[in-house]
Amino acid sequence: MDLLAHLIDLETQLHRQEVRADADVLRALIADDFFEFGVSGTVWTRESVIEALKDEAFSPREAKDFRLTLLAEGVALLTYRAHRGATAARPSADSLRSSIWRLHEGRWQMVFHQGTAL
Repeated sequence: MDLLAHLIDLETQLHRQEVRADADVLRALIADDFFEFGVSGTVWTRESVIEALKDEAFSPREAKDFRLTLLAEGVALLTYRAHRGATAARPSADSLRSSIWRLHEGRWQMVFHQGTAL
């Protein structure tokens, strides 16, 4: 599998309900030093994301227009467009997304993520 396909697979795992609800899987995908600038303006850490997702009202997600940029050896930027489906608690939304993935001890982990509302 090429790197773009592999990182798309890892990224979109984080969009699935069963992954979002599994703290152990999240800890494998998200680096210890992870942080995120959320669409809401909230700054998230790995543990705050895991805690928030425990009680999440799941919204289905779609992603497209993936683009990969290698930043350095073992460091990659993945960008894409995302759509979050509506729930009773919130309307649907579109955003631009960017994630930085780092190869650490033989596996890729997300170290940074940002969502920008469209």
